[in-house]
Amino acid sequence: MADATVETQTVLDALVAGKRDELSARLSARPLATMERLARSRPVPIPLVPALRGDAIRLIAEIKKASPAAGLLEVAFNPVARALSYARAGASAISILTEERHFLGNLDHMEAVRDALELECDHPSIGAGRARAMQRPPLLRKDFLFEPYHLFEARAAGADAVLLIVAILPQHTLDSLLALTSELGLAAVVEVHDEREVERALAAGAQIIGINNRDLRTFATSLEVTELLRPQIPAGPIVISESGIHRTADIERLAAAGIDAILVGEALMRSGDVGQSVREFSNVPARAVK
Repeated sequence: MADATVETQTVLDALVAGKRDELSARLSARPLATMERLARSRPVPIPLVPALRGDAIRLIAEIKKASPAAGLLEVAFNPVARALSYARAGASAISILTEERHFLGNLDHMEAVRDALELECDHPSIGAGRARAMQRPPLLRKDFLFEPYHLFEARAAGADAVLLIVAILPQHTLDSLLALTSELGLAAVVEVHDEREVERALAAGAQIIGINNRDLRTFATSLEVTELLRPQIPAGPIVISESGIHRTADIERLAAAGIDAILVGEALMRSGDVGQSVREFSNVPARAVK
């Protein structure tokens, strides 16, 4: 067991180290000032908070090709086709894994998905027979982000929101990145896994808190993490449960804990009927926090 812990800790270290190496190359190719200019030239992002409030548990449907825990999830990977399937089936938001080395993601997937969804949502045939056309879901960049450049990069690629993982961010960095997301109009999903991280997220003023049921240090996953941490979060912030969600019964269990939304990746990537799975996962009633 000790050896397994060391191995998975090495994976986490490698994820962050890989992003640092990648950042150097990206800065050389496109300097900070250029990326900031591109980011600030983008249209106003679609707000994430309103998309995650409602009478039913809201679904953030994730696009990812692989993960260190699950391996390759889809051989014939087509992020655009999958995003269109998610949106047509009613996903409230779409998460796109952009980390390249271990999740086989790419920031280009974000741009391609954004462009395709904007065309789809503007198409006159969409929404035929309905009161209004389909609205583009907000797009979340899910990655190991720790520098202002990453946020400019996300916004330039068309992201509406970013993931900030408390476990890899010193408090002053978390505070400054949250301030920058607000300045750019981006939403921030502040991810936590234990009570101390919840305290840090609240101290930073997080408006959206994602409870990761997977421990990034050991990769062990349990829905009990959400059940234990949800009571530590006061009314106000949106609360998302992430990881380890595979069936409707899991969502009903999490709904009983008082969450607002779920983030699901592997179960949707492996689903034989993506549209049906999205509809089922989006139809669980929310419960008020006592």
